[in-house]
Amino acid sequence: MRITGGRVFDLHEGFVQRDLCFDGRLITNSSSDSQSYDATGCYVIPGLTDVHFHGCKGHDFSDADPEGLEVMAQYELSRGVTQICPAGMTLLEDQLTRVCQVAAAHKAADKPGAALCGINLEGPFLSMAKKGAQNGEWLHAPDVEMLRRLMAASQGLVKLVSLAPEEPGAMEFIRAMENEVTISVAHTTADYDTAMEAFRLGARQVTHLFNAMPTFTHRAPGVVGAALDNPQVRVELICDGVHIHPSVVRAVFKMFGPQRVILISDTMRAAGMPDGDYTLGGQAVQVKGKYATLEDGTLAGSVTDLMSCMKTAVSFGISLADAVTAAAVNPAKSIGIFSRVGSLEQGKRANIVILDENLDVKDVFFRGELVRG
Repeated sequence: MRITGGRVFDLHEGFVQRDLCFDGRLITNSSSDSQSYDATGCYVIPGLTDVHFHGCKGHDFSDADPEGLEVMAQYELSRGVTQICPAGMTLLEDQLTRVCQVAAAHKAADKPGAALCGINLEGPFLSMAKKGAQNGEWLHAPDVEMLRRLMAASQGLVKLVSLAPEEPGAMEFIRAMENEVTISVAHTTADYDTAMEAFRLGARQVTHLFNAMPTFTHRAPGVVGAALDNPQVRVELICDGVHIHPSVVRAVFKMFGPQRVILISDTMRAAGMPDGDYTLGGQAVQVKGKYATLEDGTLAGSVTDLMSCMKTAVSFGISLADAVTAAAVNPAKSIGIFSRVGSLEQGKRANIVILDENLDVKDVFFRGELVRG
């Protein structure tokens, strides 16, 4: 297949006018296939990777429901998200084990939809004071052996683990696990010095920057300032137009640079669904428009898929090339799959999204096959 006429995302040059070829499942320099696809007036980008979302289309990853996971994967693929690393909530270990087992079975069976490339454990190793929409009754002290049990149940799929570094045992946890998973500072009261120590020991990410952590001020820079001072740390950003003000989105890209920002959706089960009453982590959530809130008004995740978040970032003044970097390149790097996906280089998977001039999804190629169009 040869895609012609489009503006193709390039890692180094942004968007360039050139053809893109693939044979079978892989991107190639040329194509032996006589088929062509006319992308004139369109943008050609790699499929996105969402490393932090909880659910969509009425289903939640924490339900540990095989059929629900299939629905989620197919919806994500329809939105140009070709790789998913769904997030669990703060749950009891028995339920987290079932979540991991369902994910492992889904991957082993190669079910239809976006490729499940990892599991994100957003909890239970979090701070009660900054639990947000997490269930405080099920919070747990950082526990290396518990994590190892969950990793075994997932057959190695656990790629991201959130952690409040001020909790007892957290620093020892980071030291023990930093070479096995990406540890992300999250739902925390940590000050600058505590966060700096966590990053020194091996934490390499920050979960939904600014949300569920101390504010960034001139005398107390907190987690945000510590992350900024550690070039190896990437930061997640929910760009749904609700969680972060447009000015702050622009500031984050300027401060951290597009190579360190990871766009996430943080969607819950109401994504792709009408307004109404839903649940998240066993708690009641009301959805109205772009807002999903608990009964006390706390934001309970997002209802905006990652492709829409990327488009929102562009509407805030982020260049399309930088937004694609943050939604496709950086998340793939954060869970160790960038050698296979995340860009349009020769030898990578032919997971390709065609965007029209309004940045709406026109077509999706997955493993070289047209799956939406």
